[in-house]
Amino acid sequence: MKKEGYYSSGQFAGMAHVTLRTIRYYDKQGILKPSFVNESGARFYTDEDFARLQQILLLKYLGFSLDDIREMIVDTKDLHYMQNSLNIQLNLVRDRIEQMQLVEKAILETSDAINKQHSIDWSRMLNLIHLTGMEESLKKQYQNASNISARINLHRLYSQNKQGWFPWILENCHLAPGMNILETGCGDGTLWCEAKKQFSQNNCPDHTKAHNQQPDLLKTCSIMLTDISEGMLRDARRAIGDGDEFSFRECFCEALPFADESFDLVLANHVLFYCSDVTQACREAARVLKPGGRFLCSTYGADHMKEISRLVSDFDSRIVLSADCLYERFGRENGAEILAPYFNDVKWLSYEDSLLVPDAEPLILYILSCHGNQNQYLLDHFAEFRSFVKKKTDAGFSVTKDAGVFCCTK
Repeated sequence: MKKEGYYSSGQFAGMAHVTLRTIRYYDKQGILKPSFVNESGARFYTDEDFARLQQILLLKYLGFSLDDIREMIVDTKDLHYMQNSLNIQLNLVRDRIEQMQLVEKAILETSDAINKQHSIDWSRMLNLIHLTGMEESLKKQYQNASNISARINLHRLYSQNKQGWFPWILENCHLAPGMNILETGCGDGTLWCEAKKQFSQNNCPDHTKAHNQQPDLLKTCSIMLTDISEGMLRDARRAIGDGDEFSFRECFCEALPFADESFDLVLANHVLFYCSDVTQACREAARVLKPGGRFLCSTYGADHMKEISRLVSDFDSRIVLSADCLYERFGRENGAEILAPYFNDVKWLSYEDSLLVPDAEPLILYILSCHGNQNQYLLDHFAEFRSFVKKKTDAGFSVTKDAGVFCCTK
């Protein structure tokens, strides 16, 4: 008997313009399980399953294998996740278009060289081979963007500090007209999307002259955004949009390709603990700062999100959400000592906040985005884990936040 709101396998396949055999194959491969199976074994699907199928078909069209797709998508009913996922997939499509345009250009140049010179330019051929083998980097970019989105989403939805992390960081930047600014590890450019939104709004009730001048502040500055991921830089460029004040450069924090004393302000937002050489990254930040310039580097302490680690450990004691305790590499407890050799003045500012999470889905997505071994144990028991987390969040799940920023002066 069919349940209301559910589609039979045949109806579901017809809606998606795929064969019933394809739907059965995805079920067998474990990437698209039915939402309901009746006593006779008939399978039924929902609109949420259709959204998941949309992801599968798009990623398959973009050239990813089923093994890749299994790692890249999550069975979730959270609408915020779905919206973010669609935005990330849109960027992935745009990346693929750019890649194909580069492939087209390389083929035309190689063909032209053969016609004119009657020889093959092997460097162009190698470049063409490289361009047609970019799936792994696009997959990694997709996963990174999904992880960033999941982490930001949890804080955006449930932070008790209504100011928000990025507005708070901007407040402590003390931006002024004409500044030369560097952000290392800029990710998808969220900080500067917030800055553009903040400085393009006149939120001052008395419409003071200073606030009327805010929309011009960023345009007077020179803002260099760097990241080790070319894909993240593309996402940042798209998100921020047009603006001569922004430049983008792919590089490591430990080897900044900029002259000594170039910047008034250097930012490293939750970046330093990922660096292979934290002290070298601090040394480089100090080198490129002008005398009197400021270095803002955010991190967190040992108590940060401790309830989430305890939650997953209660479900399966083998799970460790971070393969490395990142705060031990650079955190609130040891950051001042690491920074002291390179800066005259180092101060810690805490971001006073906590989370109260009433919904399981965003919390689950946050957990799956962590840099630990959780997916090894959770993905095969996803329904059981979802039920476990739902019970914990029904009455509201409180989470400690222990984050802030070191404000350093050269």
